[in-house]
Amino acid sequence: MNVNLSQFFEASYWQELFTSNLLSWSFLVKVLDILVVWFVVYKLIMLVRGTKAVQLLKGVVVFFVLRLIAGLIGLTTVLWIMNQIITYGVIAAIVIFQPEVRRGLEHIGRSSFWTPTRKEAAEEDRMVKAFDKAIQYMAKRKIGALVTIERSTGLDEYVETGIPLDADITGELLINIFIPNTPLHDGAVIIKNNKIAVSCAYLPLSESQLIPKEFGTRHRAAIGISEVSDALTFVVSEETGDVSITLNNTFIPHLSQDEYLKILHQELVERNTKDKDEKKRSLLQQFIEGISLSKGGKK
Repeated sequence: MNVNLSQFFEASYWQELFTSNLLSWSFLVKVLDILVVWFVVYKLIMLVRGTKAVQLLKGVVVFFVLRLIAGLIGLTTVLWIMNQIITYGVIAAIVIFQPEVRRGLEHIGRSSFWTPTRKEAAEEDRMVKAFDKAIQYMAKRKIGALVTIERSTGLDEYVETGIPLDADITGELLINIFIPNTPLHDGAVIIKNNKIAVSCAYLPLSESQLIPKEFGTRHRAAIGISEVSDALTFVVSEETGDVSITLNNTFIPHLSQDEYLKILHQELVERNTKDKDEKKRSLLQQFIEGISLSKGGKK
């Protein structure tokens, strides 16, 4: 069955879907059709999240809204211009954003549909242990460090400012990166997909006047990234060796080993596992509710 994307926005399509025989081939094909479109849209959003392509999508939405308004009001000239922009804008977007498109296709080729949660939890647990090893070494020797861990909000805008590494996370590597007077020690390390994505990255500095004067540029950068994303960032002070963490615009200074380990484990291991389980349960619950609703409508 061939269904155009525009049909998904028509009430008649959904009415026919929920009044169909649940055991019929037609109903199963329609459900599969919806799931495929849902999956593709979700993957596209995840691919462009945190990249410059997000700005392109915002512009596309604006053009579609203008086209819709022009069609409703009857602005013929504006409608024609919007149609031309939308028609040829697709080709222009592919040319302008060719690196992002290639990177997205490579990501699709590398990604797997199902990744065992237990394996991911083990990797995240090893990551926390590597952080602890590096923090303990640097804190005792007062080696300044700034490490940001990407979570839901994409950090590609800041990743592009750093030196690419794409390396496995180990305590030894983090220590070597932040050793003073080495080429990679300045700036921030950004962790993405359980990998050291880049070093020497530039993070936005917070302009808050509430930050005590005792905290320097590293701490302001850590607070700044927490103001614009949900990233978790830890800082080792070069002056005192104190460990601080920023998360969701919250600054937590002067942490002991037990305190920062508790936060890292809770936010990077327990929360990620819980979120994945809740997403799976939510998808299953939505599917069951949809089936129940269709049965109720049929009665």
